[in-house]
Amino acid sequence: MRGVWWRRAASQVGRSVAVWAVSTVTMLVLAGILPDFRLRSADGDSATDIAVTAAFGAGAFGVLSAVVWPLLVRLLLLVPALVLGLLVFFLNGALLLLALNLNPAERGAAAPETAVVVAAVMSAVASATGAALAVRDDDAYRRRLYRLSDRRRRSGPPCPPSPGTVFLQLDGVGHDTLLDAVGEGLMPTVARWLDPGPGGRPSHRLTPWRTDWSSQTGASQLGILHGSNHDVPAFRWYEKDTREVVVCNRPTSAAELQRRAVAHAGHGGLLTVDGASRGNLFSGGADEQALVLSIATRRRSRENRSRDGYFAYFSDPANAVRTALSFLAEVGREIGQSTRARLHKQRPRVSRGGLYPLVRAFATVVERDVVVAAVTGDMLAGRTAVYADLVAYDEVAHHSGPASRDARKVLQRLDRCLALIENVAEHAPRPYRIVVLSDHGQSPGETFRSRYGLTLGDLVRAGCGLPVPRRAERTRSGAEARAAVRAALRIPVEEAGERHRPGRREEPIVLASGNLGLVSFPDVGHRMSKEEIDARHPALLPTLANHPGIGFLLVRSEEHGGVVLGAYGAEIPLADLDDNPGPLAAFGPGAADAVRRTHSFPHAADIMVNSFHDPADGEVLAFEEQIGSHGGLGGAQGRPFLLSPLALSTPVEEEAAELVGAERVHRVLRRWLRESNGPQVPLETGEQERAA
Repeated sequence: MRGVWWRRAASQVGRSVAVWAVSTVTMLVLAGILPDFRLRSADGDSATDIAVTAAFGAGAFGVLSAVVWPLLVRLLLLVPALVLGLLVFFLNGALLLLALNLNPAERGAAAPETAVVVAAVMSAVASATGAALAVRDDDAYRRRLYRLSDRRRRSGPPCPPSPGTVFLQLDGVGHDTLLDAVGEGLMPTVARWLDPGPGGRPSHRLTPWRTDWSSQTGASQLGILHGSNHDVPAFRWYEKDTREVVVCNRPTSAAELQRRAVAHAGHGGLLTVDGASRGNLFSGGADEQALVLSIATRRRSRENRSRDGYFAYFSDPANAVRTALSFLAEVGREIGQSTRARLHKQRPRVSRGGLYPLVRAFATVVERDVVVAAVTGDMLAGRTAVYADLVAYDEVAHHSGPASRDARKVLQRLDRCLALIENVAEHAPRPYRIVVLSDHGQSPGETFRSRYGLTLGDLVRAGCGLPVPRRAERTRSGAEARAAVRAALRIPVEEAGERHRPGRREEPIVLASGNLGLVSFPDVGHRMSKEEIDARHPALLPTLANHPGIGFLLVRSEEHGGVVLGAYGAEIPLADLDDNPGPLAAFGPGAADAVRRTHSFPHAADIMVNSFHDPADGEVLAFEEQIGSHGGLGGAQGRPFLLSPLALSTPVEEEAAELVGAERVHRVLRRWLRESNGPQVPLETGEQERAA
């Protein structure tokens, strides 16, 4: 036993000396390159003196980084994550200046801005060297993992022996997309879970599930985490009672939606028992939260800050340096990929300029790194339930396409995140079950605007007889829309320069959520009926329903309660959709139920518009500038997945049954938490009644 201890100590000392040596060489190289960084006195020094100065500076910087840095981070835990990420560089530079000033010979000096660069490079080199030396040392790796845990693990109560559960949401990855990636060898970790090869037993099962009509993160994650997504008709919609536009990824809207869901479901959420929420729109009732949108408007306090989320990531300054370098590399990668797409004239294609390279880099690098580090800290702290969202694939697929080479590369990196979390689970103080799921998929297809030359808003304005932009007037769709208006209003063909204009009324609000559009008339305080819309704008509904880019419309009917409208005058009451799906036939099973449910929402729009869908190739036409979209019905966007350990009960008890809706997924996840942790996970009201 004593020999083992000495070998460990010798291995640790050897790694420390090696890191010190590499850091010293790095400092010498930087002193030779950077004009405002020197390691010699004004009178000049020998090579030996310069080397000693570099060795002293590197050693002092390493000690300060190990001792002082964690204390600084704990003092700054109330600072928002992104601000703290920027402060890392300046604080790191300050530590380097302090290390140089500790040298009694006073030979080293650097300009403040140069010190920031030198400290960043040295931290990155030291981290890479230490990781490379420890890659084959399981004990070192284990010690490195344990240092990521927060003080709860050191001073809190002991962890229970029951398994904890980690829910990892791969945002936007559809069921078939996951299977394709596994088949192509892009996700070896998932492949091993499903099929370990000869002699092995799979550890997980893969189950598809079907979203609600609003197939987007706001509706799905609210239902999954809080058990209710009632009255969430889209990603964005207009509410006539408050006269405000609600947007799911707006902090004030997210907070209000979470409040409504808690009131409607009657409980705090999936994560109320020792839970952590990481990178999500909503908290799920968790005590520990990091990068959660619904708390972004609240004043940060001890109750809502995330100590383990921030500390686990920023306690090592090399993390921020590594993330910054990866961020810049991702920006360059996006610029290169978008340039290649333009040069090759790829179709479909959308604009990827402006701030998008920075947005993509944040989603695929910064958010990923912080969230994975937070999950790692949660597992090492022994938390009961963790739910984290990794948004990288969804962001890239919107602009590059769901099956593009760019998106497939992101899936590879996400699989490495799963492997890392699986590895961390082996060193956690309690066993963990890893559940991977998605909130929706993505459907490919060009945009509505690129195919027809006008937006949904342009088409609505034309149907209302309002002026449309000249670019839309010159398109075939614009001409067809104007002709439909004239025919419906029984007016002659207008002469050049003439345009029909209705009386002065407030213009409609047209909003888009992927391939789902919403039209609302804000000057009418209630949800308008078909009869009212026809009386006000006789050409609007025929113009929309007969447009080739529109799949179907949903409107309220005074006669039938609600009707689905399609081309060639199709008008089917909601009650008759099971026998006669009409325009919903192309959207597959479950479409009628999804439409009926949305019709019951108090804030459903006056006109709900779903784009055309081609079931042969799964394409839809997004009303936004996205060539991979989700938000409505049609294609892979409505078919996400649930990848669960075999140790948990089957998601759907009946073999032929289908898992439908985010609220039902919530009930499955809550059931699994009860299986792992017993009665400390409370039953919902409906579950209590069934149990009784």
